[in-house]
Amino acid sequence: MMSEAAPDPLDVLMVASSFPSDADDWRAVFMRELANALGRQAAIQLRIWAPPGDTGPGVEHVLQSDDANWLSRLMREGGIAHLLRTRPLYAGLVAAGLLRRLRRSYLGNADIDLRHVNWLQNALALPDDRKPLVVTALGSDLALLRYAPIRWAVRRLLKRRPAIVCPNAGWMVTPLRGALGGDIDIREVPFGIDAIWYDLTRAPLQTPHRWLAVTRLTSGKLGDLFAWAAPYFEDDRRHLDLIGPMQEAVDIPEWVHYHGPATPAQLCEHWFPSATGLITLSRHAEGRPQVMLEAMAAGLPIIASDIDAHASFLRHDETAWLCNSPGHFRDGLLRLENADSNTVIGEAARNWARSTIGTWNDCAARYLALYRELLELPPRD
Repeated sequence: MMSEAAPDPLDVLMVASSFPSDADDWRAVFMRELANALGRQAAIQLRIWAPPGDTGPGVEHVLQSDDANWLSRLMREGGIAHLLRTRPLYAGLVAAGLLRRLRRSYLGNADIDLRHVNWLQNALALPDDRKPLVVTALGSDLALLRYAPIRWAVRRLLKRRPAIVCPNAGWMVTPLRGALGGDIDIREVPFGIDAIWYDLTRAPLQTPHRWLAVTRLTSGKLGDLFAWAAPYFEDDRRHLDLIGPMQEAVDIPEWVHYHGPATPAQLCEHWFPSATGLITLSRHAEGRPQVMLEAMAAGLPIIASDIDAHASFLRHDETAWLCNSPGHFRDGLLRLENADSNTVIGEAARNWARSTIGTWNDCAARYLALYRELLELPPRD
């Protein structure tokens, strides 16, 4: 009896306007991990239009003409979101150039089965060809949707094809529905976590306690970190190691140990194993910060500001410590500097990450299920 032939793989075009250039590049590492995980799926044949960077087998780059140099320059300048904060007029010109190049790529890869677009802004250049669409929505997309013409354009392109909008954090579902309408299919699809974090072994707590803050240095991302931490870090009982790229002119206090950006490998091998915990007091409306997921998978407890973006996946005094005042922040330091509490909360966070988020292969499987669902839907009128 002849065995049934395996179906042809799905031909998917993935688009991203940010991508790490190599293994030492800290920027948008989650995009490379997602692309590589999709490329490992036997049921997917993946093409990618993104800034040039290293990828694994099963991922075919489809940059055209001078796109590679143009996108590399965009990455060196900090990306669209950074330019909008720092040079808004120039950012408008860059955004127009990005959409023109995306449009050319969409038309040049018209033979695909489905498009997977990262960031809603990159969907604005889609041709009206009714191809099924998955959009990964990230925190910066909510700022874009404040503008009525953008909301109208995004809603129109989503209505004219089988489409699913996939925020990477559950808290984003409600504001996205408010902006795009209740008839748009919006479903949370969490990113994965590299298996190296689940395998990390932490050292016993030592004094002085070493706390980490891993973040882009902007006023919104730093939040109240310096003001709240100063009374407790200006002596030898604790050290605060600040890691991340300087994206705004920020005055760093002398008691803070600033180290610049670091790669995930450096965080995993050097910083996380000996740290007491991770601190993030961001006021920024972000999706679900990848470094926080990695800390949870590593069993590294987190002290976080009590904002929706954090409270949507952190359980106070169970998998993390959420704080909304200097006194509550101090209580979190004392709670997690107790070795037993540190271990219990860290392991609870690791168990949650393993069961709820999983690995990047789990994330790719979630997207593959959505791809198949979309391809079974009839074309939109």
